[in-house]
Amino acid sequence: MTTVRDRDLARLRAMTPAEKLRVAEALWRDARALTEAAIVRRHPDWNREQVRQETRRIMSGDRA
Repeated sequence: MTTVRDRDLARLRAMTPAEKLRVAEALWRDARALTEAAIVRRHPDWNREQVRQETRRIMSGDRA
């Protein structure tokens, strides 16, 4: 019985390095957009630069 995980792994193994990079970039962009949206929702009074700075801080791994 093939599981979803097995199919996903087979798909990933079949990808070229360039395809894997495109997928990783898309995931990074999506994570950044979701992070930014969460910050805007949490801090509706912040200006664009404050949101960008906080997004950069979080995306760089600083959770403090």
